[in-house]
Amino acid sequence: MYWYVIEPLDVLLFREAKPFSPSEGSWAKGQFPPLPITTFQALRSALEQYEQKKRDLEFLGPFLLDKDNTLWLRTPKDLLAVKSKSPINEDIPEDNLDEKTNDWNRTEHLQPACLGEKAWKHFCFDSNALQPMVTPPIDKNNEFICGKPESWITFNALIEYLKGENLRNPQDFHADPWSVQILPHIQMQPGTRQVKDEEGYFTEVAIRLHPGWRLVAAMSAKLQQTVVRLGGEGHRALVSLLPDFQPWHKLAAYEQPKDATNFAYLLTPGLAQAQVAVYGVYPTSWQDNLYGCVSDRPLLWGGVSTIQRKEQDKEFALLPQRAFVPPGTIYLFKNILLQQADYLLPEMGGNWLTTFRQLNYGKLLWGQRT
Repeated sequence: MYWYVIEPLDVLLFREAKPFSPSEGSWAKGQFPPLPITTFQALRSALEQYEQKKRDLEFLGPFLLDKDNTLWLRTPKDLLAVKSKSPINEDIPEDNLDEKTNDWNRTEHLQPACLGEKAWKHFCFDSNALQPMVTPPIDKNNEFICGKPESWITFNALIEYLKGENLRNPQDFHADPWSVQILPHIQMQPGTRQVKDEEGYFTEVAIRLHPGWRLVAAMSAKLQQTVVRLGGEGHRALVSLLPDFQPWHKLAAYEQPKDATNFAYLLTPGLAQAQVAVYGVYPTSWQDNLYGCVSDRPLLWGGVSTIQRKEQDKEFALLPQRAFVPPGTIYLFKNILLQQADYLLPEMGGNWLTTFRQLNYGKLLWGQRT
């Protein structure tokens, strides 16, 4: 695998999977970072034989790289920020979990609720689902939960996290290093100064990475420095080889579970099959072996669908086809099942599943926690 720095030369535009048609008031949101297949296709386009439909390449990424070539990954979604109380912040509301913060003293993890305790006596939960994840007990006289750490974590801090160590440095976390740029598109009626009544106006949301920040990804083919198209509207990015990328060599030690491993961190978007053609946060086959998991909204991926309605013919449609589990999702296991310890992907799926495996969708890193 060769690692590459991908430096945008313009804004980046990756439309969400929602069906979109330009019309009055339409709004096409963006999705960033892009899904692996989008970045892979951009790199593969630099190969002479890229048009051949062969599944002979592997890919990993994309992730973020700062100006110092530090690798940044998604923050584990079970982390909470804990701050010590002082006369200055005694009146700050506690448990403000919707906001990210970089002002804290240490981190804690969400943990499975103990439903046998008296406090849960009058709460009812689906017996066929995982138990809820709750905040851990802390010294409320001296500390309070002030939110969650920022969205990105350095690879070194993630390694400490996988070792079960308590993180205490807010500088190991970073907010999203990009800004949103609104791109309105207006099409005029020929020979007039009026906007077209149909398909005359729509708005897109693009991403502009902050100075010094770039994407980084690996592919099993060597490229010379080149410029590729990345995303929509013909936006371009400079691709350069990154020799001897040490951060991944260190993370690769956590690709496989060990005897004492008891949790997994999702490095890349995964696909958790709950039922046939239905995707959830965790696979149904894992449920009996899970204490709990912490995730977020799915990443939708569009595609072509044939819809069969009652007493009607099949019709063509463009709809989100799969809901990927977002990176940073955490799974707490009772026992590690080695046959499930490689990827968060369905067991069967044909050529598309082969593609997802070669592009390292659903890649898990394994850790140990007491």
